[in-house]
Amino acid sequence: MLFEDKVVIVTGGAGGIGCATAESFAHEGAHVVIADLDSHGAQKAADALVGSNAPKPLAIKCDVSDEASVTQTVDAALSNFGRLDVVVNNAGLMVFKPIEELTTEDWIKVLHVDLLGAFYFTKQAFLKMRDGGAIVNVSSVHAIETSPLVAPYAAAKSALVSLTRTASIEGGPKRIRVNAVLPGAIDTPMLWENPNVKSGVEWIDKSRVGRPQDIADAILYLASDNARFIQGAMLLADGGRMTQL
Repeated sequence: MLFEDKVVIVTGGAGGIGCATAESFAHEGAHVVIADLDSHGAQKAADALVGSNAPKPLAIKCDVSDEASVTQTVDAALSNFGRLDVVVNNAGLMVFKPIEELTTEDWIKVLHVDLLGAFYFTKQAFLKMRDGGAIVNVSSVHAIETSPLVAPYAAAKSALVSLTRTASIEGGPKRIRVNAVLPGAIDTPMLWENPNVKSGVEWIDKSRVGRPQDIADAILYLASDNARFIQGAMLLADGGRMTQL
């Protein structure tokens, strides 16, 4: 198994891409920490793995926008499992407003989750992760091409790619690899509840809509030893959607 006895934290692990990723790591032998603001959802995701021949996961309520909460989550992983090998920064949120209606609070809310959350976990990983660890940041195609009404989200996801590059440089001497996945349209509630999609402002070709598992597979690859020579990469996982934009 690719991750036997390794310890993995997945943020936003209660549903969608995060849940699929946590499940995949567990089935590859990892001890998974499912970190989510929705403690009930995190526990439900963890309970679903019990009895599946995977190591028993740990569900933790974590507000990634709060550095103290992130520190507590990392310390809980270390306390329960004695090590930390992989962090997947997947938690994210969106605000849908035209620029002239956005407030400072809107920007801070999105940036705290989509960017600073990844920074807080990266900082803790650099302080406490094992030599040879990996960090995978879940960005978005919005970091490259975007649509109206999502300025804070697009800016945060673009900045997350930049953070990935810097962290990969600083992580190199620590033997910690840092890479990013940029998902396209993925079959999750975040996609179908998107006001831009509902209104038709953003057209979705259903033949190019991926599954959460498609992104989970990309994340596991980047976190694995199979990607040991990949550092600071931006992996586009969009089913070819960007070729149409």
